[in-house]
Amino acid sequence: MPHTRREYLTATVGVAGLAATAGCLGGESAGTDDCTIETEPTVSSLSAPSLGPADADVSVVAFEDFSCPHCATFSLDVLPEIRSEYVEPGAARFEHRDFPIPVDERWSWQAASAARGVQDETDDTTFFEYAHDLFANQGDYSPRLITDLANDAGAPGCAIQADALNETYRPVVSADRESGIESGVEATPTVFVAGRPVEATVDAIAAAIDAER
Repeated sequence: MPHTRREYLTATVGVAGLAATAGCLGGESAGTDDCTIETEPTVSSLSAPSLGPADADVSVVAFEDFSCPHCATFSLDVLPEIRSEYVEPGAARFEHRDFPIPVDERWSWQAASAARGVQDETDDTTFFEYAHDLFANQGDYSPRLITDLANDAGAPGCAIQADALNETYRPVVSADRESGIESGVEATPTVFVAGRPVEATVDAIAAAIDAER
């Protein structure tokens, strides 16, 4: 069974102690649900969450902001159909990219960091389950919701709350955002099929995938 990022950090501190390195574990504060929120190193590298075979004929990439209501519509209504029709049969691969505009100065970043923490602690499939639940509860973001949804997904809730409040994955999220800017992304959701932008609708994405097959 693969080790998680947090297990690695715990082992590192146990062996090396709190050595004077950039990103040592530091102070702590009380969070919600009796969580203790420790200051922790930021994570600068993590692969894009994806669904479908790596060798699929067509790639679909979506840039999203967790506080964008149009992204919630895409995640809840459009993606499930694309996933069922093309991704699960192996005809396409779907990748999520973070693009905090930000719609919300706090939660566009913190919800994204929480979701990437879930990915890092579990796997890509669980990331998408958690992302779906975040979008379904978009108007109610709070540390408690972040924690409860993580626990429901089988991820360590207090650790994910810490990822959100510390913005542990901000470098990863920022890198996605920069790559989006370089690709011409100006709004969310922005969807690319085989590298070309298309409307974020089932019909447009399906037509673009079919044209590539």
